[in-house]
Amino acid sequence: MSEFRGTVRDMGGRVQQKVGEYAGDTKTQAEGLYNQASGQAEQQISRLSDVIRDQPITSALVAIGIGYLLGRFT
Repeated sequence: MSEFRGTVRDMGGRVQQKVGEYAGDTKTQAEGLYNQASGQAEQQISRLSDVIRDQPITSALVAIGIGYLLGRFT
C-alpha cells in the first residue's frame, strides 16, 4: 500500500513540476520535485520493509556489517 502511495505521489510531483515549467512558476516546480523525491523515498522504504520482512536474518547480517564498517570509519 505504501509503495502505491509513493508511486502516486511521484507521478503527481512529475505533473506538478511540468505545470510549473510551462507556467514559469519556480515554486510549483520545486514543490513538484519535492513530491517526486518524497514519493520515490516512500517507494524505497516500502521495498526495504518487504525485504526485511521476507529475509530477517539476511537483513540483520547486512545491518550488522554496515554498523561494523561505520564503526571502523569513525
